Amino acid sequence: MSKRFPRLQLCVAAALVATSALTLRGSNAEHRAHLSDDLVRHVARHATSRARVIVEGSDATIDALAKRHNVPIVRRFAGGAVIAANADELKRVAGDFSVSHLSGDLPVRNAMAISNGALVADQTRAGSPGLLGLLGIPGVSGSGATVAVVDSGIANHSALTGKVVASVSFVTGDSSTNDEYGHGTHVAGIIAGTNTKTTSLYTGGIAPGAKLVNVRVLGDDGSGYTSDVIAGINWVIDNKSKYNIKVMNLSLGHPVTESCTTDPLCQAVGRAYAAGIVVVAAAGNNGRAADGRVILGGILSPGNSPFAITVAATTTQGTVPRGDDAVTTYSSRGPAAYDFTVKPDVAAPGNKIVSLEAYNSYLSKYYSALHKAGSGTNAYMQLSGTSMAAPMISGAAALLLSGSSLSPAQVKFAIQTGAEYMPAAGLIGAGAGNANVWTSRKFVYNGLLNGVLNTLGNLLGSGSGASYWDSGSLSHRVYNRTGIRLLSLTDTIAALLNPSILKFGDLNLIGLTNPLAGYTGNRLVWGEVAGWTSSQDEIIWGTKVYSQSGDEIIWGTSGGDEIIWGTTTDGQVLVSNDPS
Repeated sequence: MSKRFPRLQLCVAAALVATSALTLRGSNAEHRAHLSDDLVRHVARHATSRARVIVEGSDATIDALAKRHNVPIVRRFAGGAVIAANADELKRVAGDFSVSHLSGDLPVRNAMAISNGALVADQTRAGSPGLLGLLGIPGVSGSGATVAVVDSGIANHSALTGKVVASVSFVTGDSSTNDEYGHGTHVAGIIAGTNTKTTSLYTGGIAPGAKLVNVRVLGDDGSGYTSDVIAGINWVIDNKSKYNIKVMNLSLGHPVTESCTTDPLCQAVGRAYAAGIVVVAAAGNNGRAADGRVILGGILSPGNSPFAITVAATTTQGTVPRGDDAVTTYSSRGPAAYDFTVKPDVAAPGNKIVSLEAYNSYLSKYYSALHKAGSGTNAYMQLSGTSMAAPMISGAAALLLSGSSLSPAQVKFAIQTGAEYMPAAGLIGAGAGNANVWTSRKFVYNGLLNGVLNTLGNLLGSGSGASYWDSGSLSHRVYNRTGIRLLSLTDTIAALLNPSILKFGDLNLIGLTNPLAGYTGNRLVWGEVAGWTSSQDEIIWGTKVYSQSGDEIIWGTSGGDEIIWGTTTDGQVLVSNDPS
């Protein structure tokens, strides 16, 4: 699988980069490092306050840079550091030939019985005996896989007894590994909690046999610095073998301010992927503005990384059958800003999810209405968001990796291929579709038994058979029909065994008569949004699109209120002001 990133479409670059930003980013003859958008604005405001700035390089290089420009180093991590610089200092640093790009150290924020059934995880754990004991599929529990929860910490909880094999903190100025906020514990319970039989609303995590590593990067208010997260990811990579870490969950993010090719958080995700770790990220909760208008292009970083499995949130409508599932209104839609990447990759239950409550945490104390059952260190609460959907897929990945040595590419291929395409949401709303881990498990198990099966129906089950890796060209290639690749049974098995034969920018559809190939490009990528414009041209940045009620669709986040997590007792999404 090629890892080269195609050049951005001219219309995308023109729409997203202002002339003033180009000057700051090196369009003139004088050397200028690339600046993320938040730093461009910092310079444009002639800010006298110092911003936190991520710079890459060795300790010696950064020490010399800081000394030359008289700026303080406020944090170090492997391969880089954070300096503090006002507008004038930042301009001088950007002109230094030792610097190629600079990024803001932005604040990051945290983005079960029904969920287990809706994801078909229960069937995956039970397995199937087959016909008269032939072609049976063993049940899996996630045993043999460790999931790193990079979040607000993991608190002591009865459902996690013996689960957490290591705990570290990278929160600036806070060495505690306890979950003072309450988000990470909830996420951990979705992934690997044990059923304590305290309430029928929680029957355990998706992969109760998996182990957990607690990597705390968010503080007691649920936020942290990008550099904290990078340091946490670096630790996971360094300790992968020691703790058998196969999956990393990132239910957090910040608004996209630059291409994923220069975004330090996305680069860290790429390193984890290269190290053999399945990285799962929340898409974000920027699908709808405060005034009710639909937002396109609201994917958060690092969900914009091509190497992350980025997850949208669905609502199960309170039922196990999947026919009424829909993407939630708040779930962030693609494409990802700057790169025009088709995201998310897949969708999973994320609305009104009951999981573990961290005793005496911020959420427990100030949102007591979210409490559902139990008490003390055996309490349960309800939260909503793509923060809850991501660990569903992390748990699913752990199930697929239980007793296997699948690569991150094979895991993504299996999860996407087993998902069921959601026509109303399209690829930019739900990715390949509504995840079905049992279909993915059958696909992997049977597909790796090369030659045993002879029909795509047996191999694929109920999945739609769609998968892709994208770095910005997929939407256009699907629109002009050059990027749709139909895979025969032989092609499919070959791709599962070696996903490197699949290329960035292709929408891979299993079956030479796959019905998704009959969709128009716009409808396939954009879902119902394609029907909200009278233009038959490809939808691109800057295209005017109006909903059925006549409201104009918003491109990207507006910089106002950002939906981040949770539900109130009446099911309304909680909204918190985003100071970034």
